[in-house]
Parts: sequence; C-alpha cells; structure tokens
Amino acid sequence: MPYISMFFGIIIRMFYNDHPSPHFHAEYQGQRGIFDFDGNMTQGNLASRTAQRLIREWVSQHREELEQNWHKARAGQALYRIAPLR
Repeated sequence: MPYISMFFGIIIRMFYNDHPSPHFHAEYQGQRGIFDFDGNMTQGNLASRTAQRLIREWVSQHREELEQNWHKARAGQALYRIAPLR
C-alpha cells in the first residue's frame, strides 16, 4: 500500500482496490486508524489524541488532494504524494 504523506511520525496510506466510501489509513507508533475525508477516525486503534488532531489538521489543508488521489486509486492510477503537515 503506497504512502501518500508522512509527518511527525504519522504515515498516511491509501489502498488501490479499497472499499467505498472515501478514506485513508494512518499509522502512528504501531497504532492504525481509518479516517474519512473530514478527519474522523471510523475504525482502528489509533489512540493518540495528538496524532488524531494532527491528522484532522492535515486533512483540512489537503482534502481536495485526498479526493483526487481517491479517484486515481479507484481507477488504478499512480497516486500523488501530498505535502506533510508543517
């Protein structure tokens, strides 16, 4: 599963043949979560509130790029890297 961004120890990935609805996977210190494009964790065990806050902030800055990557992934096309949170 290709990563599309990394920041502050958080790795953001998106699967090519993943199930609807639009989402991405985040990993931080061995914990994982699935997040929607509003930055809400819908599944997983990513317990760090700080990591969740950083992910929400990143999503708010890059939602359009996430949506573009989702469409590319569903079409089997190469994904863009998205800038990290700064």
